Amino acid sequence: MKSIPLPPLNRRHFLSFAALGSGTVALAACGGPSTAPPAAEAEETVLDFEGITPAAKIEFWSTHPGQSQDVENSLIEKFNSSQSEVKVKLVTAGADYEEIAQKFQTAQQGGKLPAVVLLSDVWWFRYYINGSIIPLDGLLDQLEVDKADYRESLMADYQYEDKQWAVPYARSTPLFYYNRDHFKAAGLPDRSPTTWEEFGEWAPKLMNAGIPGLQTAYQFPALAGYAGWSLQNHLWGYGGGWSDEWTITADSPESVAAIQWCQDAVFKHKWAGVSSKDASADLSAGAVSATVSSTGSLVGVLKAAQFDVGVGFLPGGPESTDRVCPTGGAGLGIPSGVTKEEQLAAAMFLKFMGEPESTAEFSAATGYMPVRTSADMTAVLAASPLIKTAIDQLDVTRPQDYARVFIPGADLEIAKTAAAVLTQPGDVQTEMTKLKGTLESMYQRDVEPNLA
Repeated sequence: MKSIPLPPLNRRHFLSFAALGSGTVALAACGGPSTAPPAAEAEETVLDFEGITPAAKIEFWSTHPGQSQDVENSLIEKFNSSQSEVKVKLVTAGADYEEIAQKFQTAQQGGKLPAVVLLSDVWWFRYYINGSIIPLDGLLDQLEVDKADYRESLMADYQYEDKQWAVPYARSTPLFYYNRDHFKAAGLPDRSPTTWEEFGEWAPKLMNAGIPGLQTAYQFPALAGYAGWSLQNHLWGYGGGWSDEWTITADSPESVAAIQWCQDAVFKHKWAGVSSKDASADLSAGAVSATVSSTGSLVGVLKAAQFDVGVGFLPGGPESTDRVCPTGGAGLGIPSGVTKEEQLAAAMFLKFMGEPESTAEFSAATGYMPVRTSADMTAVLAASPLIKTAIDQLDVTRPQDYARVFIPGADLEIAKTAAAVLTQPGDVQTEMTKLKGTLESMYQRDVEPNLA
């Protein structure tokens, strides 16, 4: 199947096109909401909160990303004690983004909705398409939120049609984590490799260093946990990608070469494995020497590891060593199906959670990025200096491939393909060509009919 040349489209305008007539997309396997037609009503509604009194009690639904339940409770207690109008209750709404999506969708059909809900990078626009969240601009202006102080790239991830549909919260990049003791034992430099090919030269030294308990030199992240996110790094380093804007490039020579390198590391060279659940936990246990995991795992790794932990920028590849790192994570939004009183109370809470002091505290507890540029990270960096590497890497991040974040259900198909070639020796070219066909069909069915 040939690549389909698709019309150029600004990523911020795509969603409004998709909202015009998208049929229901089969997402049950992902456990998320349908994308039945949308949000014309939400877009046309003028949200006027003049004379509204905030609700006395609201719920915040979270999955506690980055083991953040304790710091979320701490911040909520501070918010509740900082004023007398609103009290927030924290609700565990699932173990991951898919579970909270299902719970939120179920609540749309007659259950109790939260006033604040966690929105992941690949799920939030579906809530917009369903008309399930409100634009925040009027509320943020009314509460005099300093929107310009948010990190621009993170804030922009929730914008289109000149509206703000969420605010950044638990935002992250992948980091290269390594066991400094293992690297020292193998005679390796105390740094992350510049390229994956360089690590391919280091890996046999790790395997042959006689390190007790070592199973593999490198552990690929669990494929069900965002293979499409982390593998973009390998693809970009080789000059490939899941897509080039709307042209699917999963089976390009560059993309195939990148994934072939990953498969060879597992089956041919036998110095890499694939985590069954949590690669950062495998690293902390000393079973592997290196992995790639979210910055949100940093604090947990530092607490669990009984060795010196090293972190660095993601390695590049033979074509590029710059801008090979994606951003990801979650933001906070406000449902359209709750009262204006609850929406106003929710916005007050969003303002508090985004204050520089709050985001610095959240970052210190989790390793997620401080979303405000004015956040004072001095104390945080003094206690956890490795967080600076994650913050510095924000300057060399790259927007995610359209195919992963804008084609509903594509992330699941990417994960299936990754499993077919990294947990079994499937033919990489065949599987990537098959993926391309699947993604193109999904585009033709669920996206193309809605493009002007």
